[in-house]
Amino acid sequence: MALSYAPGEDEAPRVVASGRGEVAERIISLALAHGVKVREDGDLVEILETIELDETIPLAAFAAVAEILAYVYMANNRLRDLRLGGGAP
Repeated sequence: MALSYAPGEDEAPRVVASGRGEVAERIISLALAHGVKVREDGDLVEILETIELDETIPLAAFAAVAEILAYVYMANNRLRDLRLGGGAP
């Protein structure tokens, strides 16, 4: 399962990829190859697996997704700071 969110463009995160088995492994491989952060959360997957591709996430998933997005944004900011030589790891 992969989500996308563009602040100012999307009203909420939306499902952009979904799969099981080999398809799921391919999604994860592509994400990692492109520097996308990957996090496993079985409870969140249970909520999101009922959603069609390109649909926004349901209200019940907002808290979990917000937590994950906050983690990703902080990690990306730390990485950017390290690349610019301005921050501690």
